[in-house]
Amino acid sequence: MDSKSDRRRFLQQTAALAGVAAGAGLAAKSGPANAQGNNVHAEPPRRGARYRIDHMTHYTPLHEYNGIITPSRLHFMQQHSSEYPEIEEARHTLKIFGLVDRPLSFSVADLKRLPSVSRVHFLECHGNSSPAIHGEGDENMGLPIQYIHGMTSCSEWTGVPMSVLLREAGVKTAGTWLVNEGDDAGKFSHTLPTAKAIEDCFVAYGQNGDPLRIEQGYPIRLIVPGWEAPFSVKYLRAIKVVDQPYNAWNESMNHSVARPDLGNKARWYHFAFGPKSVITRPSAGMEMRRGYNQITGLAWSGGGKITKVEITTDGKNWRQAKIQEPVHTKAHTRFTFDWEWTGQEAMLVSRSTDETGELQPTLAEMSKYHGISMAEWRSKEKPRSIHTNWQQPWKVNKDGSISDAMFA
Repeated sequence: MDSKSDRRRFLQQTAALAGVAAGAGLAAKSGPANAQGNNVHAEPPRRGARYRIDHMTHYTPLHEYNGIITPSRLHFMQQHSSEYPEIEEARHTLKIFGLVDRPLSFSVADLKRLPSVSRVHFLECHGNSSPAIHGEGDENMGLPIQYIHGMTSCSEWTGVPMSVLLREAGVKTAGTWLVNEGDDAGKFSHTLPTAKAIEDCFVAYGQNGDPLRIEQGYPIRLIVPGWEAPFSVKYLRAIKVVDQPYNAWNESMNHSVARPDLGNKARWYHFAFGPKSVITRPSAGMEMRRGYNQITGLAWSGGGKITKVEITTDGKNWRQAKIQEPVHTKAHTRFTFDWEWTGQEAMLVSRSTDETGELQPTLAEMSKYHGISMAEWRSKEKPRSIHTNWQQPWKVNKDGSISDAMFA
């Protein structure tokens, strides 16, 4: 670090930051190459090398692993530039400046010497499960569970709490927002309330016991638990403390959607994801066998821990599924359900409830909330929608084939 602090100043800044958090009023409630998508590398590129890739999105094959931790090589990736950045860990720095008492610059080695945490959290693209994705797959994109819902993954991340870094810099009372910038070609930027940063965010340098992969932001990235993934800026290079949101291009233009319920105005701020779940096996594109079948899937919520998952096999009657331990906050949770298929048509759906008591909504409920008719969803040109967490129905046909019944 460029500046040193003694324990007394460290403790004084803790009290000051607590005041900032309260004053801001913004604390949130808180395999193969084709298995990852089109035109991707089966193995990670070596660090320091430059690669141009036509399609900079990887989808996680949610059906191909058990438990809750996504293997690092299968973690979804959304890149906002046409190439990976060339970054040398030894030369990379993280600068904190703006409305602070002490502008600071941390090397990666500095960060690794500071107090650290290891936490299990999901990341999810704001466009995951979008209506436009249903029916748009091809043979290189995997099964529907992958290309529709595969832009979420869950890892154990290791890094330095943002509260430690902001305390060291001495955030001024007026510093209620942060502008976080990456070191990729487009300098991807996103704003974040200071109160959320202090609550549970951290700068990660490790993933599942290893250094970050280049696809995941090597050498450091921000982790914003429970909030849509664009907040978790990769290749983090700068944090500017400011007194208002800056509305960076991606969050105010590229990541906003005009909504009928708002008079076709765009809602810019989408923070925590609501409770969500999806049955991963069996799901569309798979075959159901008569007799015993174990239904399994994943549930998660930006509101905290998952407390209950329910399953229906007829689209009407709900029964409670088994939740596997451990259950982490703002993380994927594995559930299972024992079922015997008799050869009749069935409708498999899951729904989850989080620790705030919020229940995962249906498509009809979310449509009403957004002012979109069911007829619009069934049209060829479906409305664009982001930040969706509606229930996903899979239809089991008499011949054992399974299909996506979301807009049937």
